[in-house]
Amino acid sequence: MAGRRGADDLFDSILFADERFRGEGYQEGFEKGTSRGLQNGRRHGASHGARLASEISFYYGFAITWKCLLERNADDRSRKRLRALEALLNLIQKTPLDDPQAVKLQEDTEKLRSKFRQVCSMLNVPTDFKDYIKTAEGTSF
Repeated sequence: MAGRRGADDLFDSILFADERFRGEGYQEGFEKGTSRGLQNGRRHGASHGARLASEISFYYGFAITWKCLLERNADDRSRKRLRALEALLNLIQKTPLDDPQAVKLQEDTEKLRSKFRQVCSMLNVPTDFKDYIKTAEGTSF
């Protein structure tokens, strides 16, 4: 009886080896996939975060520069443009850039973009942020 039991255990171990190896392979693949997914997610998030920060920084520099240029003029048109620039600067300051998971980040970014387009329209300058980036790529300091 003991010999039969040993043969059954050997047969069972062979029979269940496929299932065991499949489970171990799945677990190992799952762990590697999770690790790789986290790495890719971090890289993707850093890339998009950098692009967003670059865009918002551009808006800030744009608004400050135009504000300095228009402060010297006292006409009504310049004052109206100044108010729009100040509104853009206020939106930039209120945008929660420290928290990438902020619920209103996307909404605030869209508001910034629309305010930027409005200001550009008032100043008669092109509104495409990408055009400014392409122009600056060839600049070397």
